Amino acid sequence: MYANPVETYNAVNKATMSGRETEAEVLSRAALKLKECQSNWHADDREKKLDAALQFNQRIWSIFQDELSKHDNPLPMQLKQDLLSLSVFIDKRIFEIMAYPSPEKLTVIININHNIAAGLRPSSGVQRSATPIKAISGSY
Repeated sequence: MYANPVETYNAVNKATMSGRETEAEVLSRAALKLKECQSNWHADDREKKLDAALQFNQRIWSIFQDELSKHDNPLPMQLKQDLLSLSVFIDKRIFEIMAYPSPEKLTVIININHNIAAGLRPSSGVQRSATPIKAISGSY
């Protein structure tokens, strides 16, 4: 079984989250990794942590690109095109940061991840669309 209550909570939470909630959680985690890098820019291990955070973000957005490109994706065409354009922007920004790192360049990706995550989370009293992006599968 699980060694501690935190592991137990995480396992139950993962098993009961919807696809949208999973996507929101992953995007929030990605934003947090970038924010930690930004807040600790002068740390000795910044380069290693920044590389890991950027790779994590790139992997997430690559999965979104793949899912959005599938013929059977139920999202409206305009929304798919907008999200694909956003993912191309994020790819370009990630490569720019890799080439010329600076903490200010992280802000836009952090904000996009947070805003998309907020839109995916159910809010009290507001009915959301029943056509989410397919759940992200795999381990993060």
